[in-house]
Formats: sequence, C-alpha cells, structure tokens
Amino acid sequence: MELAQEKPPNNWLTKITNWVLLIAGLYSVYQVLHPYTIFSSREILIFDIVQIERAAHVFLLLFAGYLVASQQKGVRTLGSWFFVAFTLVPLYAFWQIKQPGLEIKLLVTVVWAFAILPALLPQYRRYADIVAALFAIAPFVYQLLFYEQLVYRAVIPEVWDIAMSFSLIMLVLGMVYRFIGPIMPMLVLVFLIYNLYGRFLPQGSAFFTPGVAFDQMLGKMYNETEAGIYGLITGVSAKYLVYFTILSGMIGALGLGKIVANVALAMVGRSPQTPGRVTGLASVFMGMFSGSGAADTQFVATITKPLYEKANYDRMIGAGLVATAGTIALITPPVLGSIAFLMVEILQISYLSVVIMALGPCILYLLSVFAYNEFYTRKVKLPAVGADEKALARGYALRYSTIFLPIVVIIVMLFRGLEVSTSVYVAMLTFIAITYFDPTLRPKAIQDVISSPHYRWSLWLGLAGVLGSLAYGFALMNGGKSLESVIIPVTSLVFAAFFGLAFLLPGLLTGKAQAGIAPLLEGLREGFRYLLPIGTAITAANLIFAMLVISGLPGKFTLFLSQVSGESLFLATLVTAIFSLILGMGVPPTATYVLTASLTAPAIIKLASVNFQTYGLEPEQAVLAATLATHMFLFYYAVLADVTPPVALSAYAAASVFNTNPILTGVYAARVALAKYFLGFFFLLAYTGTGVLILPILQTTPGLEGWLIILERIFFTAAAIIFLSAATVGYTRRPLARWESWVMGLLSLSLFYPYPNLWMGFIPLVLCTLFFLRGESKPKVTGQAAD
Repeated sequence: MELAQEKPPNNWLTKITNWVLLIAGLYSVYQVLHPYTIFSSREILIFDIVQIERAAHVFLLLFAGYLVASQQKGVRTLGSWFFVAFTLVPLYAFWQIKQPGLEIKLLVTVVWAFAILPALLPQYRRYADIVAALFAIAPFVYQLLFYEQLVYRAVIPEVWDIAMSFSLIMLVLGMVYRFIGPIMPMLVLVFLIYNLYGRFLPQGSAFFTPGVAFDQMLGKMYNETEAGIYGLITGVSAKYLVYFTILSGMIGALGLGKIVANVALAMVGRSPQTPGRVTGLASVFMGMFSGSGAADTQFVATITKPLYEKANYDRMIGAGLVATAGTIALITPPVLGSIAFLMVEILQISYLSVVIMALGPCILYLLSVFAYNEFYTRKVKLPAVGADEKALARGYALRYSTIFLPIVVIIVMLFRGLEVSTSVYVAMLTFIAITYFDPTLRPKAIQDVISSPHYRWSLWLGLAGVLGSLAYGFALMNGGKSLESVIIPVTSLVFAAFFGLAFLLPGLLTGKAQAGIAPLLEGLREGFRYLLPIGTAITAANLIFAMLVISGLPGKFTLFLSQVSGESLFLATLVTAIFSLILGMGVPPTATYVLTASLTAPAIIKLASVNFQTYGLEPEQAVLAATLATHMFLFYYAVLADVTPPVALSAYAAASVFNTNPILTGVYAARVALAKYFLGFFFLLAYTGTGVLILPILQTTPGLEGWLIILERIFFTAAAIIFLSAATVGYTRRPLARWESWVMGLLSLSLFYPYPNLWMGFIPLVLCTLFFLRGESKPKVTGQAAD
C-alpha cells in the first residue's frame, strides 16, 4: 500500500476531513432510517433515486478520500511512471473527440493533471489532492441537476456529459492509486484501451472487437445506471459494505478489540500451542465483526507477537500463521468480505445463502491453521505459554460473552429475511448498548455522568421512554404492521429514548455530553475512513465490469477457455485457479472476483453442470449447483490472493509487525496452511465435492441422502487437511523421514478428491493413519541417571 498510516496532525485540514467523514457516516446510517421517516414520501433525490444515491456515495468516497490522502505522504515508484503513461492513452483519445471545444478539453486536462500527476510529483500532492477533492463536486452536482435527461441520452451524450464522465473516471483512478497502488488502476486502463483499440487486432482473432467511439463509451459509463460507473458493483459498496465498515469502526472506537483478543486468550488456556490457537480464534472473532483480511492481520499480529516470542516460535512461522489466519476474516460468517455482496447481487440470492456456503470453507480453513500449529509445536517441543493473569481465567470468556450478542442479532435478522443494512444497524445499536451498560466497558465520561446526582431521575425518564417506544411498536403491530416493518423505527426509538434521556440529558447538565458521545462520532468517522480504499476499488471494479459489457469480452474469453481446456472441467478449473491467484497478486480480492466471474464463470458453469448431470441431477438442478459452486470457487481463490506471495496484503501486514521480509512471510503463509489451496479446488470436480458448501447439496438433494454427502465430504476434507499439515511439518507422533512426508502428502491430496464411491476414500485414509501408529522413541535411561 502506498499510503502511510500515521495519524495526521490536528490542524484545520484534519478538522475539515473529520467533519466530512462524519457527515458521510451519518448519511449512510440515515439511509437505513429514511424509509421510516416523514421525509420518505417527498422523493429526496439523494435518498430515493438509486442513481443519485450511488452518485452521492461515490462523491463522498472521492471527496473524503482525497482529503484523507492529502495528509499522507506519497512515494514515486516505477509503477507510478507506468500508471501515468497508461492514462495518457485515454487523455489523447479524449483530445481526438470532435465534440468538446478547446476550453472544455483544457479544463478536463487540468482535472487529469491534479488527479494523476501527483503520482510523479508527490511533493505537491497535499495541495493537488485538496483541489482534486473540490473537482469531485462537479460530476456529482451535474448528476443531481440532469439525472433524468442523462438516462435518455446515454447513447448520444452531450459535450458536458463526456467531460464529466472522463473527469470522474480520472478522479476514481487517481484515488485508487493513492490507496492501493498502481496495478489496479492500470488494469482498468488496460480494459479501457482494449475497448478503444481492440479493432486493430486481426479480425479473425478470438479477441477482436469493433469497439465503440470514445464519446459513446464515456456517455454509457456516466449516464447508465447499471452498466456505468454507478452500476451494480458500486451499489454493493453503498448498500452493504459501508454498514459493515461503520460497524467495525464503532467496535474500534468503543475499545472492544482488546476484549475480543482477551476472550480468545482466555478460551485456549496455557499450552505450547497457545499462540497459534489464539491467532486462529482471534482472527475468527474479529472476522465476525469486520470482514477485512489485512486489517485483522495487523490487529492479531500486534496482540499475539509477544506470545510467539515468549514461546520461542520461529519468527517466520509465527508471521506466516498470523498472515494466513488473518485472511480468514474474508470468509468468516456473518460478516464476509465484499465479494459475498457481489455474489448476492450477481446471482440474486439471499445473503444468508452465501453465509451458509462460506461456513464449511471457513471451519476447514481454520482447521488447517490449527493443525499446522499443533504438529509444529509438538515437533519443536516449545514451552507452554498463556495468560498469566488471573483476570484472564476461563471465566473471563463467559463474563464478556455478551459482546457476541450483536452477531447473533445479525444472524437471526438475516434468517428472518431482513435487509443486511437493517441487521447491521440493529447490531451496531446493540454494541453501543452493551458498551454503555457494562461498567467495565463504558467510556469514562459516561461513568462520570452516572456518578452525577442527575442520573437517578434521568434513568427513570429513560425507562419510561423505552416503555413508550415499545407501546408504540405494539400499536403498530396491532394496526397490521409486520414485525419486520417495525424493527427499525422501534429499535431506533428505544435507543434514542433511553440513551438520550438516561445518558445524554444528565451529560448536558454536567457538561460531559460531548465527551460521552465522542466514541460514537469517532466510530462513524473511522468506519467511513475504513471504507475509502475498499469503496474506491469497488468503483474501479465497476468500471472494469462496464467495459467488459461494452466489449463483449466475457463471451470471447469463455470460448477461449473452452478451447484451451479442451472441454475438460479439471483443466478449466486449474487454469482459472492459477489465473485468479496471479491476478490477485496485483489487485484486491473484489476486483479479482469481478474479473474471473465475468471471464471464466460461464465456461466453468457449463462444464460443471454437464459433469453434475452424471450424478442423476436434472439439468436445472445441475446448473443451480454448478453456478453456486463456481462462484464460491472464484470467491475462495480471490480471497487466497490476499495471502499468496509475492504481493500479499496480509503478509505485508504481518511482516510490518514481526519485522520480517514481506515476500518471505508470504511464502511461509502459503506453506503453513498449504491445504487451503486444495480445499477450494475440489468444490467443482464432482457434484459430491460441493458438499463442503452445504447449500448446493441441500437445494438439489434434500433429506438424509444430501446430509450424508455433506458429512462425508467434510469428514474426508478435514482428514486430508490434518494429514497434509502433518506431512508439511514432517511430524505425526514422531519426526518423519523426507520420503515419508512426500508419500503421506500425496496420499492426503488424494483424500481431497470427491470419489464417486465412498469406500475408495478409506484407502488413503487408512494408509495415512499408519504413519501415526508409532510414537517417538524415548531416550534410553542409564542406571546412573535412574539413581
């Protein structure tokens, strides 16, 4: 990542930035409440029109993002030169358009300069970024003023439509460069250039495209709701991700991260395996709240590094374990990574369905971390470490188990069919309530308020407000409203009544109100700050998706993949897995998924559905199972890219804490849980392989037969992970010879394969078990030693 993460000084620019971040967070939260307010019937553009909602979201990302970036140090690298050079191609193409006059072309070039050139002139970036933030206002205001006309002239755009589109694209690419480096924006530019000049490829070639004129392309990108920059993928950021990042920001602001880490430490007790076990549990716990791999890796690395050092772990092994475990956040229910929400929109399935499918891979991924850690500590014979303080006894985990209640709230509400944003909003209020009620968690300012003489009578007022709010909710339900339709207004009223009357009112009287709500405001600010790199990358991914649609490249690539694989499902899957891992070395998991899903999913679904029909499925059932399994396969391998060297964000995060070489850390991260690379590969090779995902089997083979397939596949996959981990370490109950490790490793790989005959899997299972029969030889004790 290019941006340094040091905290900026508290100056006027920082204050303005904090206000912008706060407004952006409040805007997002109000989006949940808006349908239940008196303003919902007035058609306020930024709340009620999808195109304008997304435009507002992108504007806030750009405006806040450039302000945040202006306070960070930029670095000029070789990639910076390539990035700027790539942008010259569309700039040249824009100057070749006849419609815009010279003054408009010059104005657009100025926007390009402030957005792009600071990559080569980092010393001027502070001022350039402030100007770029102001430039971001124009495309949004233009969208507000002419949104209806823009829809009808997407194919024949006007001069200013073209100018606003080009300016917005450059601003987005400049923002992505500042947060995640040059590769992602260069990838966007590659597809843009392909659309511009693909017509010069030989007409008989597989990838020839007639393309469209640049002015028409810019018009579609800016004017169309779903096929442009404000499309489906950008909508994922506005509709889902922002709420999870705000939830994560609120958890950090309320100081709950340390509690989560202590709960994990208290649960595992004291043993040689404690550091690795804490790493796995803490990663899962934090993944339940955040869904951010690199951020969770950084946090878990910070809290576990002293344990690894105390237990004398090899430093590279420790860093590798943390990097691998941190990535699990992206597939940990209920808060999955951004890819899960893309699947929801692309496949038009419920978010709960994706959560169910992610459960098996998440547990098995965690098992690979635990298994390697177990065999490694036994082989090296490390000392027992753990929590020395009595405060972190096992009762600690039970005492603070309440912090997981919001997760239960999310799951229950999703199961009831409520919107993701609604579920996360209620969970966020639950977190706040738990923190402010628990005397060991609440902010000091609130503790001072409770100690004041005003609190006793204000508490009764708060309880009365809660009863009134609940009575209002029951009245709505008796009036015919459903439970789901009253949850948001009643929850908001209950929270507002109690928090406002019991805490805020005496806080105002004692002068502690501002300090009391400061963590909540900080949570909103930091939550939207966390979204900036993810949200801008997703917007850039939407640009790629739009250009794929314009060029028709997915159909061409599907034909190409079918030819390369020779209609072999195994080869198509292998090529796609390698393509995904290589692509993910330079771009975030979200963009990796968007590209692989667009380019390879149709071919794989076709091949897999034919394969699945051999198991007796109807064509419709086979296509359903193949579609779900294919997208989960692409999801899983896009996640693995986050931890695969040489460019692995989680490995870089772990290396920054453990002071190790980031590329070597990535190598160890790949090695310590080698099984994770094979786990996802076998989702697709046979229908029974989808048993790990649970849902495809239950939807196509219900009843006992389906559950037997699921249990069989999970059992053999778990066994394969344990045996492969032992082979990788070179230890079972004793050290293994090199040839034994290789033989056991190959046998364990065969266990991943979903055999059509159940009993075939028991052959490698029994053979692997033989390596565990003999224990480590004990040293002979002499008679003198015995005396």
